[in-house]
Amino acid sequence: MSESRDNIAQLMGTKRLADAVRQAKIAAAQRSDVVVDIREADRARLEILAEELQPIVGELDPADDFFDFTISGGSHPRLWVDGTANVMMARDRRTYRFVRETRIGRLTMAESTEPRVIADRVTDYVAARIVEREKAYAADDAMGAGEIHQAGRSPRHAEEDDEPLRFPDKAQRTQAKPQRSRTSDFAIGLIWLMIGAVLGAAILLAIASYRGVTIPG
Repeated sequence: MSESRDNIAQLMGTKRLADAVRQAKIAAAQRSDVVVDIREADRARLEILAEELQPIVGELDPADDFFDFTISGGSHPRLWVDGTANVMMARDRRTYRFVRETRIGRLTMAESTEPRVIADRVTDYVAARIVEREKAYAADDAMGAGEIHQAGRSPRHAEEDDEPLRFPDKAQRTQAKPQRSRTSDFAIGLIWLMIGAVLGAAILLAIASYRGVTIPG
């Protein structure tokens, strides 16, 4: 009876399918083990690089959160330097690849199998980023100081500062002098005219008094 069932199972192909499923599960488990081994190997190499970078990390301010220096998990571990730059392992699992993620794509800055070489390139990158940040801070401070100075001035002073100094030329100076002299001459003449009128009236009054002429009041 059992032999007939085995014969029927072989004819139906169920025994071959079960063997295939079993072999597929074994292969998947082996591949998983390989992936895990590769991931652990990559992480171990990145930890070696992290040890090379410890002197740099020790010189940075602990409160400075601009740089990261942490190893991320996942199927492809990476040692992150900051928000855009990181070190990953190449496909040969022996070469360190220092890359930076940009808007136009991934930029490879260095590749080497020696962690010391990559550590030196990372050091240069960190120094360049610190200088760029200091320049940006200095530009912001200068811009803020200029805005404060501009806000502290009155509009009249701002216009005077913006308007260039203008000096009269020779022709303007020669035209201004006669105008001032004519005005002063007219005032002097008017004063003398008034003095003459007063003196004339006084003389007439004296003559009339001398002759005994009564001036009608």
